[in-house]
Amino acid sequence: MRPDQFCKYLSRLALVTTLVALIGWATPVRAEAPQASAKTPTTPTASATKSRATRPSASRAVREAMKPRYKRDENGNLVPDVRAEAAIIFSPSTGRVLWEDHAHDQRSIASITKVMTVLVFLESGPDLDRKVTVTRADLLRASTTFLRVNETLSLGDVLNLTLVASDNAAARVLARSAGYASPEAFHARMNDKAIELGLEDTSFTDPSGLDADNVSSAYDVSRLITFAARDERISRIMQQTEFRFATSRRKSVRVNNTNKLVGQLDVVGGKTGFIQRAGYCLATLLKLPEGEDVAVVVLGARSNLGRFWETRHLFNWLKGRSASMLE
Repeated sequence: MRPDQFCKYLSRLALVTTLVALIGWATPVRAEAPQASAKTPTTPTASATKSRATRPSASRAVREAMKPRYKRDENGNLVPDVRAEAAIIFSPSTGRVLWEDHAHDQRSIASITKVMTVLVFLESGPDLDRKVTVTRADLLRASTTFLRVNETLSLGDVLNLTLVASDNAAARVLARSAGYASPEAFHARMNDKAIELGLEDTSFTDPSGLDADNVSSAYDVSRLITFAARDERISRIMQQTEFRFATSRRKSVRVNNTNKLVGQLDVVGGKTGFIQRAGYCLATLLKLPEGEDVAVVVLGARSNLGRFWETRHLFNWLKGRSASMLE
């Protein structure tokens, strides 16, 4: 490089250095956040800690669900204040509603639908020892299922899977095994059965409950679960904490009851349900210490845990008043 070129280069370098220094002076300095490492955890900033503190934690949600809420009714009585969209306490022996909140609102009921599916299936007089083969159509978008295509098992096992594990494919197997000419004919019988039982808010479009157009009300569901649980074949299944079955391809499969109150309360019968449109639902027929049965239904609860605690709270509230309320 010639001497004159080198001098020009130094002059330009000095100018750039000066401009950078001026820009750096005028611009606020921001410290780069340190990179977190597995060995050296970073200390959360105050703003991050505050942000997490305002977010509801899982433990807080559990504590809230476990705490019963009450309010004053128009007569000044302390009554339940449920977080669910609809709920009811119904006395089968007297036919009276002991407490309700939006009990006649028509809502999607998700897998509580399976209770009616089972009723219609059983009225066809099936041989529960008969073997049936699972088809690909049974499994199509079944969401929750423990079955596999082309394996064979007894109808009795399919019945248990439907009520204990809320298996959607199993409900479809029951529907097509009931002797009706078409799925639509089975759905029509479900709706006819609802009319026979006086369920005026109830309508069915599929046997599993995956269709959000399966609708009912807390009042109707309380009567449906009461009717179903009077059938010992159904109540005996609903009272199992778990169920084991075998297929042509598997020696032993264990499933748990989706109703977590079984084994904790005196459950005569019960069925869970959940899809997005319905929220978390639970219908139970429970036995009071005095021996009376009472139906407790919760529809549209906010969480899986919430539906069970809401039911507990309603049942406990009733236990403290059952002597006078059941007269």
